Amino acid sequence: MKPHELNLLQSVSSPSLSPDAQHCVVSVTRPDFQADSYVGQLWDLPVAGGHARRLTRGFRDTAPQYSPDGRLLAFLRSAPGGKPQLMMVDSRGGEPQALTDQKMGVGAFNFSPDSSKIVFTSRVPEHGRYGTVDGVGPGLEDPRRISTFKYRMNGLGYTVDKRNHIFVLDLPDLDAAPFVEPVGRAKEAAAAEGADTPEGSTGAGSKGLPAAVQLTTANTDHNEPVFSRDGQRILFTAALHPDADTTLYTDIHSMAVDGTGLSRLTNNGAGTRLGCNRPVESLDGKWLFFLGSDLSEDGLDFLARNTALYVAPVDAPGETRALTDAETVDLGEVGDIVPRGDDSVLVFNRTRGKGTLLEVSADGTLTELLEGELIVTGAAAAGDVVVASYTDAHTMGDVAVVSGGALSPMTDFSSDLREQTTVVTPVEETFTAGDGHPVHGWVLEPAGEGPHPVLLNIHGGPFAQYGWGYFDEAQVYVDAGYAVVMCNPRGAAGYGQEHGRVIKGAMGTVDLQDVLGFLEGALEKYPAMDRERLGVMGGSYGGYLTAWTISQDHRFTAAVVERGYLDPPSFVGSSDIGWFFSDAYTGSDPEQIKAQNPFAHVDKVQTPTFVVHSEEDLRCPLEQAQRYYTALKLRGVPTELLVFPGETHELSRAGSPWHRRQRFEHILQWWATYLPTPQNQPV
Repeated sequence: MKPHELNLLQSVSSPSLSPDAQHCVVSVTRPDFQADSYVGQLWDLPVAGGHARRLTRGFRDTAPQYSPDGRLLAFLRSAPGGKPQLMMVDSRGGEPQALTDQKMGVGAFNFSPDSSKIVFTSRVPEHGRYGTVDGVGPGLEDPRRISTFKYRMNGLGYTVDKRNHIFVLDLPDLDAAPFVEPVGRAKEAAAAEGADTPEGSTGAGSKGLPAAVQLTTANTDHNEPVFSRDGQRILFTAALHPDADTTLYTDIHSMAVDGTGLSRLTNNGAGTRLGCNRPVESLDGKWLFFLGSDLSEDGLDFLARNTALYVAPVDAPGETRALTDAETVDLGEVGDIVPRGDDSVLVFNRTRGKGTLLEVSADGTLTELLEGELIVTGAAAAGDVVVASYTDAHTMGDVAVVSGGALSPMTDFSSDLREQTTVVTPVEETFTAGDGHPVHGWVLEPAGEGPHPVLLNIHGGPFAQYGWGYFDEAQVYVDAGYAVVMCNPRGAAGYGQEHGRVIKGAMGTVDLQDVLGFLEGALEKYPAMDRERLGVMGGSYGGYLTAWTISQDHRFTAAVVERGYLDPPSFVGSSDIGWFFSDAYTGSDPEQIKAQNPFAHVDKVQTPTFVVHSEEDLRCPLEQAQRYYTALKLRGVPTELLVFPGETHELSRAGSPWHRRQRFEHILQWWATYLPTPQNQPV
């Protein structure tokens, strides 16, 4: 794949299945260079086979969800430059009807069991901010007075002045006459009526939208609302406890549909704190399932903690027990729960570069429904039918029926990608680090005899993994004539918690051994690789380990350090997660930190280094890149700094299409300068 072919990447949402299991609906989105945005629509897929059809024609339609009675489809629609709003359409087709016009858009939503209501989340801006007062733009807003650790988040900016709240609305009759905008006397009367709208309601009398009633007001974010099976209560997650600002755990809460009767369902006793999310009741209404991570008694021990499935009786939520073993099963990557059958659910396990689909019942019975060289990204179930969305080495995203441990594909949304580009299949390998530890990863080689220059690509996290999903980074570089080597070193996810926790207080030790050991194993096995022309690159933690590598090992011709965690001490005060992340990974002892700090060893760097960063990155802030770039330049190391305006830490995955394309083009130009190939020559 070449940078200008990014628009061929069709991503598929989690599926929604009609109650009769006859139809499946997904959202299919892609980067669009003309709009410089992501566009997509809903697709209807006949489960028994047949022609897939485009169901909607909005600019960006996402998150489809069937109503429990199957009559309706709700989804989110974003206009160009606009926020996502909740829409509803007859499931048989027709013109969608708008349900909301929220200032900051709509997030998660869920139907009531009788299909008469929808509960949803929306951020509520503080008055005077975010355009709530005409003429007061971002640069003219009042100053923010901060007294908490948690006040910003990458991709969101400030959070304390736009809390996520829960709303509920009654669904209108699809057969009712469409709204007609009043004029003249009728407009005056409507304006007067609007003045009497109850406090906490939005939308009544405005554009014909149903009234949305705000149920929560606490100064925290309220997330993942779902109805109980009897429709009488709403479950959601929030950190409402007194020490919420100094801990990392959230709880499952319950409230009546009118917002009264708030009840905390988790972490009510002494002992370890669970970080809880994704509450859902079993279809028989007897069991409460949720995902949780053991954060120890202080509620802060997040490092390399796998996510487990928990269950409790609905009428006795204090009797919580784990259904999966957090050491061997990790349900955190997809982070969803799909009810199936009376008392079981579907969950998604991250393991050794794969994403498998599991069914777990309330009694702890675990069945693996799907496993293979792929990553399951979503699923839906109705009756005996299970459908899944997935990615593998040859598709960015598709949908299939799951039966007998195998897939029966329903779509081929990546056909253009395979027809118009050359997709290179990664080869799975295990090589040995210097201390004998086996290191698992993948190798991709370009066509031709070689010798090919080699790029060692290091993933972020560090508690993350490379895997079997289609990876645009590897495909772009192998198309440009580079052999790509990538692995999951110690510290990565997918190999158990101990594998992830071994680098606690020891970053840049065994993880460095592993990436170098994997590289050396690949060079030994693949004769077409040029061991004299090596590059190293990575983003976030991968940027950290790249910067650390070139301070310790001088075999590399050049390097790319992207959105890096480069100076733990300054990260503490500048990153949205700095107040807890650095101490957990590098410790608090100054000498111990120095022994793991790339910035403290920058004087040892000789490798030409391209530093890439985004202006609005709050996870690894821009100052990390600026200080590192300046230090290299002061020491005479060939270096350049590439800064993307308006982008966050997610540039390479979710940045604007043109910026993603330009990022690839600039990185390829850097490699053309120091590691030219016949396909990638200097300009």
